[in-house]
Amino acid sequence: MTAFKSDFLHTLNERGFIHQCSDPEGLDQLFCKETVTAYTGYDCTAASLHVGNLVSIMMLHWLQQTGHRPITLMGGGTTMVGDPSGRDETRQLLTPAKIQDNKESIRDIFAKLLTFGEGATDAVQVDNADWLLKLNYIEFLRDVGSKFSVNQMLARDSVRLRLEREQALSFIELNYMILQAYDYTVLNKEYGCRLQMGGSDQWGNIVSGIDLCRRMNQTETFALTVPLITKSDGSKMGKSVDGAVWLRGDMYSPYDYWQFWRNAGDADVGRFLRLYTTMPMDEVKRLEALEGNELNEAKKILATEATALIHGRAAAEEAAETARKTFEAGQASAANLPTIDIAQSDLDAGLGVLSAFVTAGLAKSNGEARRSIKGGAFKLNDAPVADETALITKADLNPDGVIKLSMGKKKHVLLKLS
Repeated sequence: MTAFKSDFLHTLNERGFIHQCSDPEGLDQLFCKETVTAYTGYDCTAASLHVGNLVSIMMLHWLQQTGHRPITLMGGGTTMVGDPSGRDETRQLLTPAKIQDNKESIRDIFAKLLTFGEGATDAVQVDNADWLLKLNYIEFLRDVGSKFSVNQMLARDSVRLRLEREQALSFIELNYMILQAYDYTVLNKEYGCRLQMGGSDQWGNIVSGIDLCRRMNQTETFALTVPLITKSDGSKMGKSVDGAVWLRGDMYSPYDYWQFWRNAGDADVGRFLRLYTTMPMDEVKRLEALEGNELNEAKKILATEATALIHGRAAAEEAAETARKTFEAGQASAANLPTIDIAQSDLDAGLGVLSAFVTAGLAKSNGEARRSIKGGAFKLNDAPVADETALITKADLNPDGVIKLSMGKKKHVLLKLS
């Protein structure tokens, strides 16, 4: 393990964030002698960021905690182009109105982990639409495009891998690298930004930005990436069986978020405690050394601490208590389980059991629900569902006035009259 002198790089290294760095020694010296401004960019492709984005936000968190200034760059402009990095096909282009809606929706997520304000180390949020949408194309080609080598662009992984697989790469996507590099020069010039951080798939784009800062601003800047985070089973971080693990509570409930972390594989517990919580390293090392049934307690701590960062301590403890009641105390239902409203008329007429499980998000289609019933995976009010033609009626309401649907032992949803 590299011995860094600066608090920031030492913290990142100890917790497993560092994958690539353009000049480790030079960056370490910079952090030791001055307050450093660094940024990470986020395109507005959805109404929420997800767990896959969280690792870079955590890097900004530790940047601020060690006395430096983070910038969160909103990609209001670059989202109109689409980043080809790590993708096999062109992103769907979004309308300006949809991009604006997504941008507004994800802004508040950063405030959960960063402090914004006017102070020397307070976080700053900017939008690259402010400068990219004002560019004159011919002037941009002359002043910026002329400083890029097409040979080097084609050699970057984000482009090379697509071409090697003979998958289409649009001209607009090829421009993304130039736009991201230009962002770095603007932030360097306007905010004194010296470091861009991101996922390992962004390495080529960030290095291009370093080169452009040198050419346009005559400034030395740096790149730092985090490794691609995957689970021990090889699956992509930020995905669950139901899709993306969103950071907005109205898109992925605090209870489901808690369960996502509680279900971490044994081999992932220590790594996730380091990356996705702010727990002291002494405690992390103690927890990751646990074995057998004791490791389950470490998973619960991981779930509670990770949930508290995004949804608050009260919501995290509420989710933990709901899980305890549901799984350990054996109670039929808990008020804080995910809830779906249904109309009185649905129960009067009888709600098909297949439709109910699809509506609850426990199956993606009637066919999938039918297969789950045949496999014995579904329960209604804790009783196995055997008849795929069964109807759910008012008679199924339990004393709490809800109907509990379950898939296996860990997925539960309540149906409640609206």
